[in-house]
Amino acid sequence: MSRIILPLIGLALLAIVPLIVTDYGLGLLIGAATYVTLASAWALFSGQTHYISLATVAFYGTGAYTVAVLNETLGYGAVLLCAALIGGTIALVVGLATLRLRGVYFVIFSFGLAELVRQLITWYEVNVTGTLGRYIFLDITTRQIYWQMLGLAAITIALTAWIHRSRLGMALRVIGDDETVAAHSGINLARVKLLAFVLSAVILTLAGAITSPRYVYVEPSIVFNPTISFLTVIMALLGGANRLWGPTLGAVPLFLIFEWLSSNFPDSYPILLGLLFIGVVFLVPNGLIASTERLLGKAKGARG
Repeated sequence: MSRIILPLIGLALLAIVPLIVTDYGLGLLIGAATYVTLASAWALFSGQTHYISLATVAFYGTGAYTVAVLNETLGYGAVLLCAALIGGTIALVVGLATLRLRGVYFVIFSFGLAELVRQLITWYEVNVTGTLGRYIFLDITTRQIYWQMLGLAAITIALTAWIHRSRLGMALRVIGDDETVAAHSGINLARVKLLAFVLSAVILTLAGAITSPRYVYVEPSIVFNPTISFLTVIMALLGGANRLWGPTLGAVPLFLIFEWLSSNFPDSYPILLGLLFIGVVFLVPNGLIASTERLLGKAKGARG
């Protein structure tokens, strides 16, 4: 019972915080909630299957650009629905064509997908509409953006918890361990991977759509920044991508660290980011939660 009550209490407290913090503090809260959502959504697919995807920004940027294009013609709720449908459709088409790839081939393709989407939108804007970049004029406050993102983060974590306990979660774990064994066990590899990939992509797209009003002005180079994809992967891996609270544990402190680094070391920030990525892979390959559990187990064994 405490597994449900404690998170609900924490969610209620987080919902109240915007009423007492400064505008700068609220901005940090939005950023942290956004990366918790992105890392959790990324881990929903990649954490179990071990398919390292760098396509996060492809869906994030698609969501932001959908709002930029449709915000003057449709209501906000309809725009979010359109963004989710577009993100899900892209994931469905891409997943059908590429989820047979493994290892480094999938990583390379996923990174290329984000660049492909960015270049296609840039070409369309320049050659068809005659302009590059759009303004977003929505009557949405910063607090409302935070509450929406907090709600999306809570839904993502709750969905992940349900999947972990379902047959889908078991199938994803078997696929992550050994796809050959999974296939011989009767698991429909294509259907299971595609379902998880589409669910993840829809959440990533909605995250971009919800945060887009903060940009006010949107263009491909802004919302399709590849740094978003790399930060998401680092955060999920640091906490433990295959654990329910792992992405949250990695996202919150790393987001605050990245904010400080980008403000104080803007020129050397990418180098520090790369070093941190290498450090996470080598020092805590299974995440902080797994490493802590292993250390505690050794300590108990030593006492025994």
